[in-house]
This record gives sequence, C-alpha cells and structure tokens, in this order.
Amino acid sequence: MCGITGYIGEKAATDILVDGLKRLEYRGYDSCGVAGITPKHGLYLKRVSGRVDALDAIIAKDPLRKGVIGIGHTRWATHGVPSEDNAHPHTDCDNQVVIVHNGIIENYLEIKEKLLKTGHKFKSETDTEIVVHLIEEKIKSLNKTGKSGDGDLLEPVFFEAVRRAIEELRGSFAMTILWAKCPNMLLAARQHSPLVIGLGDGENFIASDVSAFLKHTKKAVFLNDGEMAVVKKDSVKYFNFKGNKVEHASVTIQWDSTMAEKGGYKHFMLKEIHEQPESVENTLRGRLLPLKGDILQQEINLPSELIRNIKGVQIIACGTAYHAGMVGRYVFENFGLPASVDFASEFSDRAKIINKDIFIIAVSQSGETADTLYAVREAKASGAKVLAITNTLGSTLTREADFVLYTHCGPEIGVASTKAFIGQMAAMYVLAIHFAVIRGNIFDADARKYVNELLKIPRLIEATLANEGVISDVADHFAKSEHFLFIARHINFPIALEGALKIKEISYVHAEGYAAGEMKHGPIAIIYKGMPVLAIATTSKMLSLVANNIEEAKARGAEVIAIVDEDSREFIKAPRYIVVPRTLEILSPLLTVIPLQLFAYFIALAKKCDIDKPRNLAKSVTVR
Repeated sequence: MCGITGYIGEKAATDILVDGLKRLEYRGYDSCGVAGITPKHGLYLKRVSGRVDALDAIIAKDPLRKGVIGIGHTRWATHGVPSEDNAHPHTDCDNQVVIVHNGIIENYLEIKEKLLKTGHKFKSETDTEIVVHLIEEKIKSLNKTGKSGDGDLLEPVFFEAVRRAIEELRGSFAMTILWAKCPNMLLAARQHSPLVIGLGDGENFIASDVSAFLKHTKKAVFLNDGEMAVVKKDSVKYFNFKGNKVEHASVTIQWDSTMAEKGGYKHFMLKEIHEQPESVENTLRGRLLPLKGDILQQEINLPSELIRNIKGVQIIACGTAYHAGMVGRYVFENFGLPASVDFASEFSDRAKIINKDIFIIAVSQSGETADTLYAVREAKASGAKVLAITNTLGSTLTREADFVLYTHCGPEIGVASTKAFIGQMAAMYVLAIHFAVIRGNIFDADARKYVNELLKIPRLIEATLANEGVISDVADHFAKSEHFLFIARHINFPIALEGALKIKEISYVHAEGYAAGEMKHGPIAIIYKGMPVLAIATTSKMLSLVANNIEEAKARGAEVIAIVDEDSREFIKAPRYIVVPRTLEILSPLLTVIPLQLFAYFIALAKKCDIDKPRNLAKSVTVR
C-alpha cells in the first residue's frame, strides 16, 4: 500500500501535495517524493528515502510555485528496497512522463524485458517504472515526430498512450501520470487499488484517500475498477479502459480534516482509543429498533426473506478484523445461527463448498484489503450473497458486496486498529440481533433486553477509559518484559488474541493469545517466573474455569494481571487487577478490549516505539 496525491490549480502545488502526503503517511512511509511541471523550467522532481518531513525540508529550499500541476507519493515497498532511486515519482528516459503508483504490476518483468530490447534505461528496481517507460513507448508510436507541440493537440495522444499501456498491464494499480508536453492535465487510472478525485473550485485533486484533500474540498468521486480520469483545473472527465466516457455523481464527505488531527493526544492511537464510545454509538445509532427487519431492509436493502432462508453465516477477514469476526461467530451462534470464521487469505478451499445458502460477511476497515476482496469474489462465484462491514465510503468492497453496513467510525490514522475494531464488533451485534429476531430464534422481549444493554456500552467504555492511569502504572511495571501471555475463554478468547496482536504490532515484543482451556495442552510450558499473564476474567459461565487457569499460571511463577468486573473481582485471586464495568457476558468483549489496547499503548510508549507507524506495517494491505 502507498499514498498518492495529485493537484492541478493555481495554488502552491508542493504545499498541497506535501500536506496531503502527511495525511496519507499511514499508507506507507519508507520513501516519498513529488513531481511537477513548471512552464519555464520543465520537470520538477524531489525524492527522499525516509518520511515526508524529510521531503518537506528539501522542498522548502526550492518549492513548486503557483500555476503548475504536481503529483506526490509516499511508499510502502513491495518491489525494490526503500531508497531514493526506488522512491516515486518515476520518470521515462527523457524525463517528460512522470508517474506515481500504488499496487503491484504482476507482469512487469515480461514488459521490462521488451522495453530493454528497445533501448529503455531503468533507474530503479520497482515494477512501477516499467509503466512510465511503456507509456513513453506508446506516445512515440502515436506521435511519430516526438516533438513539442500545442499541449491541447497532444492531450488525445497522452490519453490514448496511457490507455493502451494499461491494456498491457496485469495486476493492481492506482496511478497518476503527468506529461511535460501537456501541462494542463493529469491522468488517473484505477484497477484493484483505491483512487479518489476531489472536486474543487478552479482546482481539482487526486488521492488514495479523501483525508489528503478534505481541508480544500468535501466533494469527491471514487473511481471504479477499470476507470480513468482526465483531470484539469476546471473539469474532470471519466472513461473506462476502452476509452468510452462514463458518468459519475460526486458524494459529500461528512467528516472534516480536523478529525484526522491528534486533538491534543500524544498519538493518534491514544486519541482513537478514546474515540471508541463515539464509534460504538455511531455504529449502533438508529439501527437497533424496530427489530422486525425494517431497518436492515431500509438502510442496506437486505431482505428479511433472505435472512430467514440462510443456513449459516461465513465470516471472512484479516488481522484485527478477523478477531472481530471471531467475536461475531460467538454472537451469531449464541442466537442460534451456525457461523464460521476464516482468514480471507486461507479461504480458497472453503469457497469451493460455499453456496447460496451460506451468507458471507466480509470485514475490512479500509474496504481495500486484497485478500478479503479476493475471497469475496470467490464466494460470489459460488453463488453466495455478501455483506460488507467497512468504515470506508466508496471503497472497492462496498461496490463488490451485495449489501454494506458502514461502521461510521471516522478516519483511523494509527496503523494498529482500535476504534475500527470496536466498530466492527458493534456491527456484528447489530446484525446478529436482527437476524435472531427475523428468524424467530429469540422473542422480542429478550431482544430488547440485549438492545438496552448494548445501548449502555458507550458509557461503560467511558468508565473503562477512566482507568487509564491504573493501566499505565501496570504497563510501566512490565515495560521491560519481552514475553506476554494473554488468556481467556469463550467469547473473550478473540480479545486475548487481539491483545497479543496489539503488543506485537506496536511494541515489537513476543506475545501470545490462547484459549485458557488449552493451557495444559502445551502453552503452559512457556510460563516462567515473573512472566506477565493477562487473564480476562469477567463474570461468565466459564469464570470458575478461568480462575483455575489463573491459579495454574500463578503456580508456575506467572505475574497475573486479571481483567475483572466488580463482581468477578471477588472470585478471582490475582496480584493485580484492571476493573471494567459489569455487562452481559455476550457484550463483554466491547469492554475487555479497552484495557488491553491501553496496556499495549503504554508498553510501546515506555519502549519509545513509533506507535502510530510501527515498523514493517501499513494501514491497509492492498496486495496479496
């Protein structure tokens, strides 16, 4: 995954490009660059190996002034090590055509060999560079003279050259291209990677994500797969890859760029942890009553008849979203509907036995996760209907799924997901309760009991967040530990996995999550004297068994931190406690995850790790 920006208008281009790249740096940050065309001096190109701040410092000495067009890129490496040579933008042999690209060109070696034979010289190890040389080759074949001319007359040549080059590419790409001989236009193209156009007044924008341009405009058009855009300062036209014009209506983005600021918190992750009451509230709002299916029918066009006729639910997701899916499995089965959950990357074999009787729920914060999209396509090919749970308006998943339930969590900038995860869990509860009522698995009175308790959760999360100081103190005590064990049973087992994942993601230390009942089957051997073991032990039908597991860990020298509620604390004996409010057992993951997120945050803070941008990770994995 990489971040793309593009601008055409009358303002200082580098200011807009660099500001956009800073807002997209969560998509990649090993190298970055900008390029533009100036009427007097031709190509402008600045690249660095490193983060956008380093690029900004270089540009400050020689900025790209008003009245020009420009493109920018922040990179997460897939082909070629992070370096200035491999940084985007890339240019052709004559430094006239310039490109930025997100995705992977699968047949780049094949194309590169052909281009080398025709005399092209390559300066990087990237797959992207072959595209710009391929465009150069197409321009030469269309414009035999190769001489400078009227930019307006050359615009059709530029468009057709890019279109023909795209026809030869296999893989995923979002790309923005400029040509020095057409200084009044940018081209954009998308296939399996996100790209959005921002519509301004006398200026227009291109980006991987709306956050890059929201301070300038809230009007956006999301390109579909197989589409191109011709972007000028006063117009945007859309075409498919065959060159036929297509129409697009713009959408208005409801959140503004200030939501992507840290808001006084030290890190985006901490800010987003504290935004979770609102995230749950927004995901639940207006979706719980009435419970006869009217809401799902009206909001997402999901027919009650389809819900009544399915024989089971199959959840597919990756990473943190997979843990939300695991919680969802317990919730659906609690209400009498068989459910399975699989990693999207491991779904291929199961897809072969999926049919129209199985309802697919695909979970992805970005809606661009490559493995999840691939799994969705496999499921649909088997005849199944797909519902997407996502946080991102206009994403690929929303267009490929049959139904979409948005989590409305707002932008999540921290790479390690927190509020998006809790929004995904909240969405699972919304769906499961509705499904149960529609299928007649529970009575209305029981459903309302669950709904009433669910509506209390945002305030209970706030109460849990009030324990931040206690959690910080516990984390400080264990900050030098290099091994952590998380245990839980039943519906909180996925939360143990999520707690371990958060430690690994942002602290770079070893952590394991286990079903507590499996401890005696091997994992208990890793416990040593002083090892921190975080045990979720809130009130549940499994509490006595969890208490036994805690005693087993203590007997081997573990230092246990028990996540308890007011009632279970009286039953659990541990040297340290983190207390959350009491709620129904089935809803407890919405609370027990909070202290584990904070614990991971404070461990990473003590270790002075780069919390919002952990090494080797990016926010959304858009390649398989």
